[in-house]
Amino acid sequence: MLTTVSRLTLDSLDRLPAHARRCVFWEIDPAISWGSGVVSDPQFEKEAWLSTVMLEWGSCGQVATLGDQPAGCALYAPPSAVPRSGLFPTSPVSADAVLLTTLRTEGVTDSNELGTQLIHAVVADLIRRGVRALEAFGIRPDGGLGSDGDGSRMSNIPFATAARECSPETCMIQADFLTEVGFEVVAPHARFPRLRLELNTDHGWKEDVERALDQLLAAAAIVAERERAALAVTC
Repeated sequence: MLTTVSRLTLDSLDRLPAHARRCVFWEIDPAISWGSGVVSDPQFEKEAWLSTVMLEWGSCGQVATLGDQPAGCALYAPPSAVPRSGLFPTSPVSADAVLLTTLRTEGVTDSNELGTQLIHAVVADLIRRGVRALEAFGIRPDGGLGSDGDGSRMSNIPFATAARECSPETCMIQADFLTEVGFEVVAPHARFPRLRLELNTDHGWKEDVERALDQLLAAAAIVAERERAALAVTC
């Protein structure tokens, strides 16, 4: 069965993987009083954040579907729209970069392949929009919190959902995967390095990016055709 990747829209929020729809690890303002560390309605908070970013900045995600089932997603936004981006020992994100916050796959046999496909779609979208670079905070599971004296800044981050299913381990992207797809470490850290992908250079997968652009254009054409068909029926 074919896996397809398309741009996230307000009408396609239900195509996000289950965890991504209710994970607000990145999106909740750290200044909010957390109390017990539980957000009462994380799915509402996540949809509100996505809606705001899409209305103010444009599409902030790529979604993968396998048949008609969610298979993965990549979410990204200007760092100013991501409150938690300022908490890391390797903060802040560069002023000319967009921040990749989320990369998830579900129910696929080769998660690395789909993850790479999602990254290509993100890059294709950002190149089209004139963005210079994509950055991400990676995680190294074997780094150890506070191993170099700085990781303790992250040790008090509360869980983000009522189910307490969110944490750096479950909601951040593996640093090793990011380096495999072309990111370079620009702010080293044993636990939370910040990595960067320049979008104005050839990383050896130009054809893949061009293919992702073609897929995005094809998906947009399909949506437009469906809208025209629906309009014709109502008329």
